[in-house]
Amino acid sequence: MLTKVAIPTIETKNYRLRAMTLEDVEDMYVFMKDRETMKYITPNPVESVQDLRRNMEGYLEKFKQGKEIPWVIIHKASGELIGQFRLHKLNKWHKKAEMGVVIRKDFQNQGVMTEVIEKVLEFSFNALDLNRIVGDIFAGNQGSRRLLEKYGFTKEGVLRQTDFDGEMYHDTVVYSLLKEEYDQQNNNAM
Repeated sequence: MLTKVAIPTIETKNYRLRAMTLEDVEDMYVFMKDRETMKYITPNPVESVQDLRRNMEGYLEKFKQGKEIPWVIIHKASGELIGQFRLHKLNKWHKKAEMGVVIRKDFQNQGVMTEVIEKVLEFSFNALDLNRIVGDIFAGNQGSRRLLEKYGFTKEGVLRQTDFDGEMYHDTVVYSLLKEEYDQQNNNAM
């Protein structure tokens, strides 16, 4: 069971996903408070380090309960913390999870997620034995839409006007990838 082990480290060529810790709060606050960075995540970014610390404590508590895996993304060359990646809504009985990602603005559109998602999917389907991974994104998030489609996620539908940012409502697009689809893609790639 996940709760008895530490958060695993996942390595790619240029990035390391390691366990989120409360010591990361200052580095994460820099981008988690930024409205532009968070525009496709939430209309209300955190307003204080204390708010972010409470959120992170919640993520870590959910990890202890086996309901989430919270990572930070480290750029290997510089050692900088450049984002967070969470497998949340993790349900071992139903074998499913949802991805949640925030990348620092100066690292967006530079291929971070293209490199990271391959290893996260491999870990999710093979090590965790999940059957379903969900990407739930704001309709305007074209970069995430292209990424999910590139990796074989199926668009399941649009949830209309799910989020309000203080000025307008945003639709959410739900994508998913099943283990059998993932396995088939990997078999075809060989």
